[in-house]
Amino acid sequence: MPASDSRTSSLPRSVLIVEDENVIRSTLAEFLASEGYVVEGVGTVAEALALAHQQEFQVAVCDVQLPDGDGINLLRRLQQIKPDTFVLIITAYATVETAVEAFKAGAFDYLVKPVIFDDLAHKLQRVFEYRQLFFENQCLRRELSQPQQFDQIIGSSKPIKDLQLTIAKIAAAHSNVLLVGETGTGKELFARAIHSTGPMQDEQFLAVNCGTRPIELLESELFGSETGGNSQPGILRTAGQGTVFLDEIAQLPMGTQTKLLRAIEYQESMPAGGSQTYSVQARIIASTSQDLMRLVGDGTFQEDLFYRLDGVKIRIPPLRERLDDIPELVDAFIARHSRAMRKRVTGATSETIRLLMSAQWKGNVRQLDNAIERAVIMCDGDTIESHDLPPDLLGLGQPLPDTDDLRSALRHYERLHISRVLRQWPDKREAAKRLRLGLSSLYRKIEELDIET
Repeated sequence: MPASDSRTSSLPRSVLIVEDENVIRSTLAEFLASEGYVVEGVGTVAEALALAHQQEFQVAVCDVQLPDGDGINLLRRLQQIKPDTFVLIITAYATVETAVEAFKAGAFDYLVKPVIFDDLAHKLQRVFEYRQLFFENQCLRRELSQPQQFDQIIGSSKPIKDLQLTIAKIAAAHSNVLLVGETGTGKELFARAIHSTGPMQDEQFLAVNCGTRPIELLESELFGSETGGNSQPGILRTAGQGTVFLDEIAQLPMGTQTKLLRAIEYQESMPAGGSQTYSVQARIIASTSQDLMRLVGDGTFQEDLFYRLDGVKIRIPPLRERLDDIPELVDAFIARHSRAMRKRVTGATSETIRLLMSAQWKGNVRQLDNAIERAVIMCDGDTIESHDLPPDLLGLGQPLPDTDDLRSALRHYERLHISRVLRQWPDKREAAKRLRLGLSSLYRKIEELDIET
């Protein structure tokens, strides 16, 4: 059954007629056009599939007997490539067996030759009414489940709220997606959110790390294998219409990139040692912490694959851009690790939170999670204190001042920011340029703020 949220009410009602007899095809097309439908007619399975790849049809009316196949198989193929297309079957023989086979294959209804115009008009009206109700129901279901769709994404900062809105829009299209972000930002978590918010949320979500296996094992896992008497379907096939998450796609070998590009472009792939291709229907969500455009320039990443993935790109913000989320993240991590360790740690002191919010977090959310796990282990009471945190973390930043005075807080932040830039750019001329200060002004700030260089 189709599962999409196409805005059917605002689109013209489009119908594809697949009938090999020219007179019948043209007569039906002329009648439906007079009824206000947008109609295309073809005479073979091959023509129907080619046209379905190029255009969107809300309903297909297919004859059972066709020169190069039959309407039942065509129905199955159409549902693979266009799952939101409803199908009516035309048959010359109104047998119970034909009707049962058509309904099992997913047909909405069937018509008997010779086709009576009133019957066709009535059944088309029914299918469009049902189609509209179906998609409205799908949309309502997603809206009702919205609070649960992002329950694993913790935070209420503006970057996270904006990201959730973006995910909700992109997820509905079942398009391939590229997630870009630093290591530890939680790209797989956001990939799962895209999947669980999309039209195929009930299908499988399967993840592959592209850099942790030898090429042969990686390709066998992705595309399948039929060698040595053993048959392995591969993740792209097993996922069906679900989602395949390719983590750190920049590490994919060039030869494997070529095979993946073909699977995306032609929606088909062939297992190693196999002789027949299979259909690839899964959404591909790829992630990277590297600059893929630079890798394209270096010749280590295929340009065509880059542009196939880069069309729908989402940037996952690093933790330093969403510091307001740290208290919520800390609470969630404390609750999770306390349950796992059966300890009664309920929170962290304000000094600890200030320290966590001033750290650099090069490892982002993953590093914060690890720090809290360690703190829960070390905590003797019910509240995490600063000495429970990893020792190396204490050197990453300085606690924010325990004051409401704006001038003191700004001075403190200014010292932290200049110190960070100087660590990154030891040459003071370059540091001054980055800070957009004159060199003499930088030296004055260093003296005023007592910054070690």
